[in-house]
Amino acid sequence: MRRVATWAGTAWAAFAVGQAWATAALAGEAPSGLTAPFGLAWGPIDRVPRPLKADREANLTALYYPQGWGPAVGAGTALVVLVVCRDEGLQQVIWVGMPLDGEELAQARRAIREEGVRRYGEPERGPSADAEVWPGGQALLASRATPDGRRELVMAAYGPGYAACSESHRGQTGHVAGAHVADLFGSADP
Repeated sequence: MRRVATWAGTAWAAFAVGQAWATAALAGEAPSGLTAPFGLAWGPIDRVPRPLKADREANLTALYYPQGWGPAVGAGTALVVLVVCRDEGLQQVIWVGMPLDGEELAQARRAIREEGVRRYGEPERGPSADAEVWPGGQALLASRATPDGRRELVMAAYGPGYAACSESHRGQTGHVAGAHVADLFGSADP
């Protein structure tokens, strides 16, 4: 059964930028019961906040929410992307922070990393120089440069059906699901 859930600060982005989540997001009850960022649940969903745009390819639909839309609220959030797989439902949540530099960037990254360690244990080195991946590929933290020389922190959280979804996508298109957001991290799947 689907339900409307309020978000209670479950997104790591909230820890990085001190956001107070007060808006509602629509979520489904995943069979696995695993919680996704922004108070969502991994798995089938029947309603999501209206995105600014949606991209579809084969078994994937990416829903884009710029700052102020749907789950992308708070001064520290630039963009949120929800990746919904045809058979597995919601399987990837991507958060992009606002451009930062210096100590502000360092503090935000430390806060996100500390929360990741609290939830999942110590991360391993990720697919790019500054990327970290938590055990089992549950989450990834990286950053990317902006044209003005600052950096945007990028987080991705993966649902339990992401690997199957990605393999299905590869079979239909010749590339993994993560290829569509590889520029956010500098590589494809974690």
